[in-house]
Amino acid sequence: MSRIVCIGVAVMDQIFRLKELPLSAGKYFAEDYIEVGGGPAATAAVTIARLGGEVEFWGRVGADEIGNRILAELNEYGVNTQYVKRIDSSPSSISAVLVDQSGERLIVGRPVPGMDSDPSWLPLERIASQHAVLADSAWSRGAEIVLKKARENNIPAILDADSTRDNKYFNLIEAASHIIFSENGLKSTSGIEEIAPALQAVRKGSHSLVGVTQGGSGTYWLEKDQLHHQAAFSVEVIDTLGAGDVFHGALALAIAEKQPIPQAIQFASAAAALKCRLPGGRAGIPDRETVETLIRKETL
Repeated sequence: MSRIVCIGVAVMDQIFRLKELPLSAGKYFAEDYIEVGGGPAATAAVTIARLGGEVEFWGRVGADEIGNRILAELNEYGVNTQYVKRIDSSPSSISAVLVDQSGERLIVGRPVPGMDSDPSWLPLERIASQHAVLADSAWSRGAEIVLKKARENNIPAILDADSTRDNKYFNLIEAASHIIFSENGLKSTSGIEEIAPALQAVRKGSHSLVGVTQGGSGTYWLEKDQLHHQAAFSVEVIDTLGAGDVFHGALALAIAEKQPIPQAIQFASAAAALKCRLPGGRAGIPDRETVETLIRKETL
């Protein structure tokens, strides 16, 4: 069984379902409401567990009731949370998420300025026994030392490169071996609109993979300076929340299993598409058999 560490942010998502996303100030009425754990690295960890991997989540939550609920949900999915630090002086992170009837979402996150950023407590000695690490860009100091430690041990160091408040995560791009950007993350980092030139601009010689996810338009990546494309799988979309996080978790597992890059991206694309069939960031995360069945069906 492949062993993976996911490091980054865990939040509680407060999800409101509306017919349409608001376009102006005013009062709006939700058709449904749920609360569920979220956060890129945390949801990626859940994905890895659902797909049959052994996974640890490293991160920080407040020593509050929301933090208790975040960790309890991760544990229920089979994620090891032994190496999560509880912060007495900070509340846990929450996000308000609006989802329309087509599955598109709008997210308002609450950053926690008082959250301790010191990564010195991280159990870096555990990385040598892993098959891959995955980091989101929310906790830069922690992510950087984990990615670098993985590279020192010749372990895939995978970065979920999404937009941040200041878009200052160039240190993480340098540290990672495999990078998949969100569409906004790639544009803000490269300053270039076109996909191929943007990927060329951010790619370094030490990168094994540089790519970008574009939702229904699929995934693009560079391999030996040639642009490749994986089309999105066709499913009925109910909710896209967490699809990118699921993609990264499935990709990390596939890379840990030493799947070739095209197959790894296909595997991740199928997992992300299947997630979109159900509301909530985690309810639709598929198991391994469901992913492999979809791939067989689409490739016949």
